[in-house]
Amino acid sequence: MTSDLHREIETHFQGAEKAVCTHWIDGYVIDPGPDSSVGNVLAALGDERPKAVLLTHIHLDHAGGAGALVEKWPDLEVWVHERGAKHVIDPSRLVASAERIYGDAMERLWGRIVPVPEGNVRVLSGDGGRAGGLEWAYTPGHAVHHVAYRHEDTNIVFAGDVAGVRIGDGPILPPTPPPDIDVERWHRSIDLVAAWRPSALALTHFGTFTDVERHLADLHVELDRWAQVARGADAAEFERAIRAEFDGVTDEDGYLKAMPPDTLYGGLARYWQKRDTSEPQ
Repeated sequence: MTSDLHREIETHFQGAEKAVCTHWIDGYVIDPGPDSSVGNVLAALGDERPKAVLLTHIHLDHAGGAGALVEKWPDLEVWVHERGAKHVIDPSRLVASAERIYGDAMERLWGRIVPVPEGNVRVLSGDGGRAGGLEWAYTPGHAVHHVAYRHEDTNIVFAGDVAGVRIGDGPILPPTPPPDIDVERWHRSIDLVAAWRPSALALTHFGTFTDVERHLADLHVELDRWAQVARGADAAEFERAIRAEFDGVTDEDGYLKAMPPDTLYGGLARYWQKRDTSEPQ
């Protein structure tokens, strides 16, 4: 979906088609993707200066390129939830956490991790608010610092990962990397997005979809299904099950880049470990 207000920017992350989509809405850049592919975003923007960069969350495939945009436009604002803001300003802990998952592939995957000066960061505090023709809401479940944005004129919701991964005619799947997966909170966040009654869902992975009610209903089902698969499997079995989902899918490479199967088990395993060892409610 593209219009005068909204367009999709293909980042060509890792050379893939339909892996990471940067959205432009009414002058705002939402999720610029990683630094390793932000050059394609900058080329698409040309000299068109954004009003601000809006981050749904700080995972590197969504937010890693924010610092590069600030380098080009030094007074550019970056919006981020209060629970992620400190890691945008000082990404050292974020980088250390990512290195535990990606190891020697860090630079190849993500490029530079450029800090955003504190003066450029607009901290989104609390559970929601409005600014500049946008409404935002706190939507944890995939990440504790996740937000979604609703453009008030078009009613398009820019959902980051809280509305899952869907590429073309492929399956709707929840990306579940560690450390913040919380299935119950994710279901509540899906319901919050649904309550906006969006005209469309704009996903970072990948594109824009108008069958909102079906999409979110299917995501509820898939989130529970994959949580149960993880509870009854080990990491290798879970990875094989995920890879089987992509057999015969036209955009398999996009899915594999957007949600690498070997990174997904840990989030659900940690969720179950916390659930199973917590005190009864």
